[in-house]
Amino acid sequence: MKMLQDSLSKEVSDIAQFRYHVLTHYYKYGLKPTLEAFKLKKTTLHTWKRTFEKHGRRVSSLVPHGTRPEHVRKMETDWRLIALIKELRKEHGNIGKNIIKPFMDAYAKELGIASISATTIGKIIKRRKFTFEHRVYPQKQQNKFKKLRVRKSPKVNTPGFVEMDSVVVYINYEKHLFMNVIDVFTKVALAVYVPNLSSAMAKNVFQQFQEVNPTKIHTVHTDNGSEFLKNFHAYLEEQHIKHQFIYPRMPKINSYIERFNRTIQEEFILRNDEIYYDIPAMNRKLTKYLFWYNYQRPHRSLHYMSPITFIETNLPKCG
Repeated sequence: MKMLQDSLSKEVSDIAQFRYHVLTHYYKYGLKPTLEAFKLKKTTLHTWKRTFEKHGRRVSSLVPHGTRPEHVRKMETDWRLIALIKELRKEHGNIGKNIIKPFMDAYAKELGIASISATTIGKIIKRRKFTFEHRVYPQKQQNKFKKLRVRKSPKVNTPGFVEMDSVVVYINYEKHLFMNVIDVFTKVALAVYVPNLSSAMAKNVFQQFQEVNPTKIHTVHTDNGSEFLKNFHAYLEEQHIKHQFIYPRMPKINSYIERFNRTIQEEFILRNDEIYYDIPAMNRKLTKYLFWYNYQRPHRSLHYMSPITFIETNLPKCG
C-alpha cells in the first residue's frame, strides 16, 4: 500500500496505476483469478510483471512508452518512378496524384515494371516534399474607402433619402435583371430593366432617377453588392451624396426598397407577357407603369396621394 501512495504522490499516469493494481491483485490471489477479474491475456500480464520486477518494482516502470514497433515496413518504390513524380511536379506545378497517375502507368509500362497507385504517389509527394511552388490564394479585393454602415431602418421626414437595390427575377428559367430606386419620404420610384449588374450600370440608373426625381438627393442607402461600389460610389462622392451600406444579411434595414421590389413584381413584371418575347415592348409598358405609379397611384403612406401630388402639396412645408 505504501508503494501505491508513493506512486500517487509522483503523479504517474492512470494506466500505470491500473497496471499496478492488477499486479497487486496477482501477487495476492494468483494468476487465474486475476485474468478472470480483469479480462487480460496471460502474455500481457507476464509482460507487465517482468517489467515491474526488472525495475525494482517501481510503479513508474509501468508507464506505457511508445507503441511503435522497432522494425517498420518501408515503402519500396523504383527510383525511376520517384524521379518521374519529381520531374512532373517541377515542370507542371503542384499537379495532384490523380493527374500524375496516367503518366505513371504509361512510364511503368514502358520500363516493364509494375506501376504504383495514386495513394502511393500522394505519399511520395508528401514524404519527399515534392512541392516546389507555394500555392497562391486570390486576395480579397479591398475597398479604397471605409463603408459607412447603419444598423437600423432610417426614420426619414424630409425628401432626398434614397434607397437602391438590384432585383433578379426568374421567369421560365430565364434570368431578368432590374435596378430599382425609391425616395423613402416622397415614394418617387424608378425601375429599370438592365443587361447586367455592374457599377457603371448602377451609376446610369441613379442618374436617370436624378432626372425624374424633383427633389435633391443627399443620402443613398444600398446593400453590399459589388454594383454599388467603384463607379457608382465614385459618382456619389463627386456629387457630395452620402453613401450608406446595410450590414450583411440584414435586408430589413432596406425595408422601403424591398417593399417596392415586391410591388413592382406583383403589379407589373409578373403581369406582362412581353417580358417573355419582346423586351423593348416591355420597357415601353414599364415607362407607362412608372408614370402611373409616380403621378396617379395613391399611396397609403402619403395619405392616399400620388408621390408627385404629395410633393407639390407638401414640399414647401418640408423645405
